[in-house]
Amino acid sequence: MNLPVLILGARSDMARATARAFAARGYPIQLAARNADSLAEDKADLETRYGVEVSLHDFDALDTDGHEAFVDSLPVLPGVAVCAVGTMGEQSENEADAAKAVLELRSNFEGPAILLGVLANRFAARGSGTLVGISSVAGDRGRASNYVYGSAKAGFTAFLSGLRNRLAKQNVHVVTVKPGFVNTAMTAHLDLPEKLTAEPQEVGFAIVSAVEKSRNVIYVRSIWWLVMLIIRAIPEAIFKKTSI
Repeated sequence: MNLPVLILGARSDMARATARAFAARGYPIQLAARNADSLAEDKADLETRYGVEVSLHDFDALDTDGHEAFVDSLPVLPGVAVCAVGTMGEQSENEADAAKAVLELRSNFEGPAILLGVLANRFAARGSGTLVGISSVAGDRGRASNYVYGSAKAGFTAFLSGLRNRLAKQNVHVVTVKPGFVNTAMTAHLDLPEKLTAEPQEVGFAIVSAVEKSRNVIYVRSIWWLVMLIIRAIPEAIFKKTSI
């Protein structure tokens, strides 16, 4: 019998798509988010569509003091945990309002990292499991257009890399997911290039594949690997003159 897959930040479009992708493979699902009862329709849909057991769990990524208690409250320690927690605020607002910048940094780095650290300890003690962190291509290089968000994702990417290295000999795998543009409610106000923009279900299927194949780092869509390779290679003297 498959151990459940825990979806953290289960209300987002990518999280919902990931839950569906795992449920389609027969995995029980644990949906965790603030006001988890509001996900009752998602629970019913997954159970009806895929015939899997689904449970709802209240979870606040910013309540880092409560992360241990949250994990203790789960009826079963999951076999896979996917962290889809995150926000994407406006760079101009983050520059002008320190409180908004702090919220951006905590939502995209501190909260997810502390929670995955708690789960890492539990998985290591058990001797098995997979942790998946959804980061972003925005963390590959600081850019003027979103460097507060990007720096938080850069920190999260580095955390996941270190965690993967630490757990490599303890039969616990860590997957870093770096989406580029994704067609979600969070990006609905943006004019996104079609060839570079993934649908949420693409991210979900890519995550399932990465878990099953024990991949380390994946880009979604895969072309973003090349795009970010080029962006990282631009000399700083030239890069700082761009408006990327």
